[in-house]
Amino acid sequence: MEGKAVEEEKDKMMQNIETIGKESLVSETVANLKGIPTRTDLQNILSQNVLVVDFTKLNGDKRVMTCTLREDMKPPAKKDDTMSQKKIREINKEELVSVWDVNAKGWRSFRYNRINSVVIVEEYEQNWYFSG
Repeated sequence: MEGKAVEEEKDKMMQNIETIGKESLVSETVANLKGIPTRTDLQNILSQNVLVVDFTKLNGDKRVMTCTLREDMKPPAKKDDTMSQKKIREINKEELVSVWDVNAKGWRSFRYNRINSVVIVEEYEQNWYFSG
């Protein structure tokens, strides 16, 4: 009986790995079709640069936001400001991208799947990040 349980567990794990692989492939394909970075790449680019992100809000309104996650531009984490805490921003990481809005000087979020375009603001560009 134990052997059968182990085999069933292995089968479940393999199905999960296949699902994760398919989700990654779907995510990458969607990003390529839309001409935007993958979610992981977006987080990395935001941590080094200021971006102009064009997205569609849930109510259908189009929004353009200048945002970043650069340490030198966002405020330090505070206990009374939960969005300033990285662990809180990562709770809904799969759906939401939480960023520091450079113009509004506040924390904002948008849904990754609603992004229309992403452009690096050259004025703030960190060239060393891109040098190979």
